[in-house]
Amino acid sequence: MSTGSEKGTPGFLVWRLSMKWRVAVDRAVAPLGLTHAQYSLVASLYGMQRSGERPSQRRLADVTGLEPLYVSKLARTLETAGLIERTRDPKDPRAVQLALTEQGREVTGRAIKVVQGLLQQLLQPLGGLDSPRTREFTRDLATLLDAPLDPFGEITESKKE
Repeated sequence: MSTGSEKGTPGFLVWRLSMKWRVAVDRAVAPLGLTHAQYSLVASLYGMQRSGERPSQRRLADVTGLEPLYVSKLARTLETAGLIERTRDPKDPRAVQLALTEQGREVTGRAIKVVQGLLQQLLQPLGGLDSPRTREFTRDLATLLDAPLDPFGEITESKKE
């Protein structure tokens, strides 16, 4: 454990781990012309397309956890780079559907392999990607992600004391 980590709060440790992961992915996918956020978008789109879905920007925002406006900005940048195509949804002219281009599928496939290797490295201390400890860790993370947070919630008087 890095110096001071063992005394960190869970919130601090989650933040540090997410920053460590983001920086590592940014560095790993940079040679492919992607950022971590762009990778998150194209990798999610890749999986959705393989399942037969051509999602809207809004749907992709929901899946990735990114803000819809940010997804729109990323999509425009990725379209300019020739990795995705944006088209109007014939059922809803206000919605924009996204799809990977052939070049986008090729770059995304390579990026997924790179990030999978990185994930294997990250999870090695827990026994690797397929270990029981990693499965438990994944369940714990999913539980925390599913727990609602109210950033504007009031602290009750009993909690203040």
